[in-house]
Amino acid sequence: MRTDTAQIVRLEDYQPSDFLIDRVELDVRLHPTETRVTATLVMRPNPEGRSDAPLVLDGEEMNLKAVSLNGRTLTAEEFEASPQSLTIAQAPRQPFTLTVETELNPTANTKLMGLYRSSGNYCTQCEAEGFRRITYFLDRPDVLSVYNTRIEADRDDVPVLLGNGNRIESGSIDGSDRHYAVWHDPHPKPSYLFALVGGRLGRVSKTFTTMSGREVELAIYVEPGKEDRADYALDALERSMRWDEKIFGREYDLDVFNIVAVSDFNMGAMENKGLNIFNDKYVLASPETATDTDYAHIEAIIAHEYFHNWTGNRVTCRDWFQLCLKEGLTVFRDQEFSSDERSRPVHRIAEVKTLRARQFLEDSSPLAHPVRPTQYREINNFYTATVYEKGAEIVRMLKTIIGDDDFRRGMDLYFERCDGTAAAVEDFLRAFADVTGRDLSHFARWYEQSGTPRVKVKGHYDPDARTYRLDLAQSTPPTPGQAKKEAMAIPVALGLVAHDGSAMSASCDRVDQRGVFLFDKPEDSITFTGVASLPVPSLFRGFSAPVKLSLDLPNEELLVLLRHDTDSFNRWQAAQSVAMRLLVYLSTGVEVADEDIDAFSAALCSFTDRNAQDDPAFAALVVTLPSEADVAQEIGQDVDPDAIHRARSEMRRRIGQGCAKHLQRFYETLTVSGPYSPDAASAGRRALRNASLDLLAAADPDTGEALAVRQLESASNMTDRLASLSVLTTLPGAVREEAIARFGDRYRNEPLVLDKWFTLQAAIPEDGTLERVKALMQHPAFSIANPNRVRSLIGSFAMLNQVQFNRADGAGYRFLASIVLRADELNPQLAARLLTAFSTWRMMESTRRSHAEQVLRSIAQKPNLSRDVGDIVSRSLEDGQSK
Repeated sequence: MRTDTAQIVRLEDYQPSDFLIDRVELDVRLHPTETRVTATLVMRPNPEGRSDAPLVLDGEEMNLKAVSLNGRTLTAEEFEASPQSLTIAQAPRQPFTLTVETELNPTANTKLMGLYRSSGNYCTQCEAEGFRRITYFLDRPDVLSVYNTRIEADRDDVPVLLGNGNRIESGSIDGSDRHYAVWHDPHPKPSYLFALVGGRLGRVSKTFTTMSGREVELAIYVEPGKEDRADYALDALERSMRWDEKIFGREYDLDVFNIVAVSDFNMGAMENKGLNIFNDKYVLASPETATDTDYAHIEAIIAHEYFHNWTGNRVTCRDWFQLCLKEGLTVFRDQEFSSDERSRPVHRIAEVKTLRARQFLEDSSPLAHPVRPTQYREINNFYTATVYEKGAEIVRMLKTIIGDDDFRRGMDLYFERCDGTAAAVEDFLRAFADVTGRDLSHFARWYEQSGTPRVKVKGHYDPDARTYRLDLAQSTPPTPGQAKKEAMAIPVALGLVAHDGSAMSASCDRVDQRGVFLFDKPEDSITFTGVASLPVPSLFRGFSAPVKLSLDLPNEELLVLLRHDTDSFNRWQAAQSVAMRLLVYLSTGVEVADEDIDAFSAALCSFTDRNAQDDPAFAALVVTLPSEADVAQEIGQDVDPDAIHRARSEMRRRIGQGCAKHLQRFYETLTVSGPYSPDAASAGRRALRNASLDLLAAADPDTGEALAVRQLESASNMTDRLASLSVLTTLPGAVREEAIARFGDRYRNEPLVLDKWFTLQAAIPEDGTLERVKALMQHPAFSIANPNRVRSLIGSFAMLNQVQFNRADGAGYRFLASIVLRADELNPQLAARLLTAFSTWRMMESTRRSHAEQVLRSIAQKPNLSRDVGDIVSRSLEDGQSK
């Protein structure tokens, strides 16, 4: 097997940089194929570095033109340049100025890292290690510098010139058709936060007044003609800024805040200081082109990148092992913002669904790693659900343990101590330890230990003593590099629910007044007193810790929680638990009595009747079954995707039939009148109405088809239009194919809508879908060089279509492998992310498992794999206990 030869970087080997860069003067002269960059670096030896070290600057894929030291051009004998570095063996031991001139070809940069050209516009992406593709540099997050950036370009081709910070100068260049702008960022930052944009762009703007009375100009730049689609993003930015002032006391610190939307982008967005660059799918929205989900994502991601101004920019990472310190913390902050802006229970359920679908899966795969990894070969592969979503859960647990007030005090101290520095996880935890007097060393295991803890609970009721005891045991399965696990500090938010829904006055001295018990041993027990009758335990309310709970409650008691629990999350979880149990039984050949499915359907009918008007979004979540991927995770081994698909289809049919009258009433009454609005209440009504349509179609395909066609023709917004087309994709026949074709033709000039169209077709669980996907790759709108197009078509097929990607003949695996190898030549980051679809291969039954392993080994044998793909494939093939 070919093994990746990239050097392993280890946390334990961290050393401060031997040199520092106090000031960076950049002169960037844009040209499609011959951009010239002159970087003047004001440097000095680092007192904490090695006194005899050479100066080694990082570089990649540049044409070096000249190097000078303190104004003198160096001869070829005085430095050594390679594709990866620029070395000056005899660097000065006092402050000095180094000037480096490089030449780049932005048009040829298909990796979309460094400086590249997209649709005629110039754009940068420097996180994690892209700045070294612009100039030779100390490209590491603990080197903080003040930047002055002069940008020059042809005025007609590139009328807009944007950089970090505040614009301090601009004008024409005498005797030419070129112009320039100079941007100054007064806040020291690492090179990964550098940004530059040049192009022909439309603009929307408004003024924001900070809590101290300063005026800040907010602007969003988009493709000309799409300015009206940026209004919602601009409003979300203003709301984010106001919320951060109110909740965290954080005020913005520059005169301008600019956002640029680009169509070719590897990530969702990037928090560059004062100049955020976004994938246009997270900026552009109109009722005709964007769904309720799109609006919610725009709101959340705009907020996320803005919140990075403090958690990521003002306080940045010491090294890339601390990535969770900015990403996990900022995800927590954007989750809190969205919860305040919308329905907190609904948003919390959505967060947990994402965590379980992505991060729990990662934890159980060969790609499992701690929230703070201890080593990596390619840092781009550690922008993962573990770092982001599990990192956010750790912050949430910390808040749950210490309480809201102490959490705010700890955050204030963290900002005060670490502002303007490159911090580590220890700095973050130390702030909370100091304000509370708590020892958080045990809690720190959440950052160090990979895997999803499993908590097993048994309840014991003593009617004579009127006590109820809970026995808890925790364990974490082995993961790559970590065979043995220590007990974690797990906050368990809990309560007891009476079978008739009446209040219980039980008490326990080990549960605090907020209902939280800190479970930090391998085994423990807590006892409630004054318990008048056998209760139903409600555990991990609000999903108080990212664990898998084993609590063998019968369906009848789970339905008690659905009806009576005061915690919204556990009401939803109760319905999911019943559904999951039935789905696993049906998928694995265990007999399920008709009355069990009927009882569950009846409970759902009753629940939705009570909640459809007051909280339809919550009701929509409750009547939605676990996904096929969720069921596969629950089964865990020897998974048969075909059996799971049949089981889920049967359950949807039975629930649709059992609840048909209720669903029909919801569908008819939950219409939203008036102009489209993405507000939470309207979105909730659409969500339950469309969930009802989906179940009605599962119960009666003919009726469902007629309703879906009527809705598709009459819908006034993309949410309802796409939902009806989604229902039609589940119903084979000429009507479906005509609807798909008409939709594609209607939106042939709307790339972001065509992405949705690609996704729906790629997810059709039928034998012909693989050939359909191959045919769609010939569509004029598809390009393997555009990450959005590839993710929408190829990524959706591999990640969403459990049946067809995991075909028993291995054709789905072979197809994805061929795309990964093609994409690797253009964009290794994109290729590596596609390859993570194989993370479940060890869970499959033997035939599929064999096909997947053969395909992975064939990829591993290919010469000249990128570090990104080589890293993923080698880790995917490693034994789970190796390293």
